[in-house]
Amino acid sequence: MMYFILTFFLGSAIGSFVNVLIDRTMKDENWVSGRSHCDYCRKTLAWYDLIPIVSFVIYRGKSRCCHSPLSYRYPIVEMMVGLLFVWWLAVGFWFFRLVSAPLTIIQPGFWLMSGIILAILTVADLFYGVVLLNIVWIGSLLVALYRLVLWYYQAYNPRDLVVSIVVGAIFYAGFWALYKMTKGRGMAEGDMYVAMYMGILLGWPKGLVALLASFVLGAVIGILLIVSGVKTRKDNVPFVPFMTSGIVIALLFGDQIIGFLGELKFQSGVRYFRVRAWRRCPRDQRRF
Repeated sequence: MMYFILTFFLGSAIGSFVNVLIDRTMKDENWVSGRSHCDYCRKTLAWYDLIPIVSFVIYRGKSRCCHSPLSYRYPIVEMMVGLLFVWWLAVGFWFFRLVSAPLTIIQPGFWLMSGIILAILTVADLFYGVVLLNIVWIGSLLVALYRLVLWYYQAYNPRDLVVSIVVGAIFYAGFWALYKMTKGRGMAEGDMYVAMYMGILLGWPKGLVALLASFVLGAVIGILLIVSGVKTRKDNVPFVPFMTSGIVIALLFGDQIIGFLGELKFQSGVRYFRVRAWRRCPRDQRRF
């Protein structure tokens, strides 16, 4: 139990760093160095002001120095990343693990890093409406390095890397075409880069599963937001959270979804050839 608690606080600390990275990037500040400060009075914060989740609860969602209200985004992101780390320790480490060392550590570690990258992209788009292209390129480079390491240990076919790059290029081209056709109203410019990253990360056919799941979720949530009056047809809805959700669905349930769709395709093919054979039979020999 203690391992899970420590893992949660480690993840929440990473979530706090995610908040700092996004905030300072949006303000064009250096997120590598420099002390944390209050966004309102600019006073340097003490270490006990920066304890993930705990500081927010103790100070009742306000800054200690000037009592200005703080965004609930901070504890929410810290809690989400903390839960991601707990899930990774309890399930993900074994779910993504290969049998031979050192891949027993490398593979789960890669997917944990990918989860952090997706969290950064999701939070930035959801709260600021922007896509951090530097994070997309870092994620894409990480995928390439990870695949090369697997290939070095003979656990990966380099042809699959080429296929993943092609899938990413196709996704990028499709989103670019959608962006041009809708003149930016149906899709944001940054979404095409995240779609490219999604294709490179998942390859084929799980990339297609993630893409379809993204559009289905986006359509359903978008309709609900319009019907409930939260959004109108002219409002933009961040799409990166839906792509992140699609990636998670493809990773956890992609094989089952692919198997189900394959079975439907097989049954449809069998039915098609049965109908053709039935139509070719003489009328007096047809069976209903």
